[in-house]
Amino acid sequence: MAEFLDSKEDILAHLTVALAENDIDFLLGVLNALARSKGMAELAADLGVSREGLYKSLAPGSNPAFGTVVKTLDNLGFRLNVELKSAS
Repeated sequence: MAEFLDSKEDILAHLTVALAENDIDFLLGVLNALARSKGMAELAADLGVSREGLYKSLAPGSNPAFGTVVKTLDNLGFRLNVELKSAS
């Protein structure tokens, strides 16, 4: 996954797709790859959680606290944005 996350634009595109498709495992995979590229221990320290806890929170199939996701995105330079769904 990390090889596809070369620029902020690539990262933003992956995050946007994951959120638009409600694909939580894909979102966690992107966040996990970003956290590893930054350094999981450094990110965990910035967030005030253990490295092991952050690994578990960002693992596909996990159910992390919403605050963990928001704080992780913020620390990595992103934020969530809410928009109306288009009528289907």
